[in-house]
Amino acid sequence: MIRLVLAEDQAMVRGALGALLGLEADLDVVASAADGEAAWRALQAHSPDLLVTDIEMPGLSGLELAQRIQRQQLPVRVVIVTTFARPGFLRRALDAGVGGYLLKDAPPQRLIEAIRQVHRGGRAIDPELALEAWSEADPLNDRERQVLRLAGEGASAGDIATQLGLSSGTVRNYLSEAIGKLGAGNRIEAARLARQKGWL
Repeated sequence: MIRLVLAEDQAMVRGALGALLGLEADLDVVASAADGEAAWRALQAHSPDLLVTDIEMPGLSGLELAQRIQRQQLPVRVVIVTTFARPGFLRRALDAGVGGYLLKDAPPQRLIEAIRQVHRGGRAIDPELALEAWSEADPLNDRERQVLRLAGEGASAGDIATQLGLSSGTVRNYLSEAIGKLGAGNRIEAARLARQKGWL
């Protein structure tokens, strides 16, 4: 029996996924959660074999949950089911130790097979997204990503410098590098482009 925690913020989708998975004799949904923090508590309370999660949720995102599981070395495998067909999200998910990454428009049987495959220690990645992810690498380094994320939220160079403990000149250099790498006209456009690709 594969014990699952299901994390999905949309109630209808959460209910449908729970019902679908509950039809399989070898799958047992031991808890479901509407946000990342509730999912984290469910993981601690139920010690499941596997987490099936969306990426975008209130509180902790699915990626942040996977990163926390990896940091704390919990023996829980992760399958992400999402509407976001962005290669950057897939790369970040793989870096966080996620075993499965499927789009919500995949056939239901593919999800069930992915859960079983990931539970056995394998990987299950949407094939089209995998191809796209390897063809378009994230050009930003970690610091450029941090600075660009804050700039995209409207922070000034001075605010970013204070938050990250850098000089304003260093922040401007990181922004300039990020803008150049993305071929953007300004930092807002660069942040938008990076977010669309899933790099932020």
